Formats: sequence, structure tokens, C-alpha cells
Amino acid sequence: MDPSEAPKCDVAPATASAYLDPNYWDRRFNQEEHYEWFKEYSYFRHLILEYVNPKSAVLEVGCGNSQLCEELYKDGITDLTCIDLSSVAVEKMQQRLLTKGYKEIKVLEADMLQLPFEDEKFDVVIEKGTMDVLFVDSGDPWNPEPVTVSNVMAMLEGVHRVLKPNGIFISITFGQPHFRRPFFNAPTFTWSVEWKTFGDGFHYFFYILKKGERSSNNIEYIEKTSTPTFSLYHEELESEDYLFRTNLDGM
Repeated sequence: MDPSEAPKCDVAPATASAYLDPNYWDRRFNQEEHYEWFKEYSYFRHLILEYVNPKSAVLEVGCGNSQLCEELYKDGITDLTCIDLSSVAVEKMQQRLLTKGYKEIKVLEADMLQLPFEDEKFDVVIEKGTMDVLFVDSGDPWNPEPVTVSNVMAMLEGVHRVLKPNGIFISITFGQPHFRRPFFNAPTFTWSVEWKTFGDGFHYFFYILKKGERSSNNIEYIEKTSTPTFSLYHEELESEDYLFRTNLDGM
């Protein structure tokens, strides 16, 4: 990560539990112009463009102050809708996009647990680090707290609902497959599940969930897929990403 993108020392919270507080995000977005969770677009652009094209209607869940939507727009993907729970983030994002002339991108204040969209509206839904927030203070990663399970399932059910038939959900996360599998493979969903990794030392996970393509072979495939080992560079150990992930998935 470019040092210029690192958050100010008074922006990062002392503990990961602060990420669950909506007021924290409003305060943060008031002070911070830009921060990229889980690496910038160039690290996973080759993966994104395998599944997203200029004709795709795309929803980004939890846009914050990321530049992901701008990078997608530069790649010719203009039917973009971004949502965030923070009114501060939404207002600042709207102003930034208008200043740059990206008038087609829609930015709305909305809760990812109650997506305000009609059924089967989007070809692609993308989240980058947003779902990870739901796992903060989740307890035993093998047996998460009921509130965690409820919130994660509410998010996924909403995503599944707004995806068109054969639509794709892309989840970019720290979450390892053995912890994400029970949620992604819940009986209520019809999507297939696969993943790829990217990053230098630490491997971030890039999940691809294709609606309507679930098969009996899906679980067998996941069981046989090994999880990469972790090797953190010194600068990653000092980043806010590391603070975040040490409280997620039992790492």
C-alpha cells in the first residue's frame, strides 16, 4: 500500500470492536479522504475483469471512501451503484465523483442488511472488506455468536435476492474458506462457490459465487481445496488491515 494512502494515526481505532459503531465510521470519514482495505484495485483487477464487463449492472456494498468504483468506471463499467451506511461517506463520495465527472455512478445511503432494491436487479454485487466487519466480536470462529450468524445471513440473503439469474457475487476478504463455507453453502442459496487469492505475502481471498450454478460437486471441490499459508511482510504487520484481521476468523 502506498504510504500516502495509510490512515492517520487518529483514524485507526484502538480495538477492532470500534468497527461495529456507525458513529466511528462517520467520524472517520469526516477526517479521511481515502483508504483501501485489502489492497488497491491493481492487485485484483485481473480477477475482477474475468467476471465484470461494460454491460454489467454492478452494486458495490459498503463503498466507504474507496476508489474501487472509480477504477471500475475507468475500465468501462459505468452502470454502477454504491451504497454505504454512513451519510458522511455517501455525501463525500457523491461530491468526489461529481468533481471528477463520473456522473453516471449512483451513491446511496443504505444498510447492507436491508438492501433497498428490487429482486434480480444487478448482474454483479461486490463487497470488499464490508462483510468482515460483521465478524468483529463474533466469538468462537468455528461457532459464531447468533447475532453474527443472523447478520451475515441477512446480508447474503439480500445479495442473493438482488442478483439476476446467473448473477455473480464477488467477496474480497480475509475470511478463510473453512469459516466462510458454512454461510456461503447455506441451503437457501443457489450459487456455486469458488475462490482465488491475490496479494504479496498475505493471501487475500477473492470469492466468486455464481447464482443458479450450485451443484452437488460444489462442496466436494471446496473440501479438496487447500488454504494458502500466511506469510506477512513487516509493513503488513504494521497496517490497519492487520489490526482488523487479528480480530476476525480466529487469526
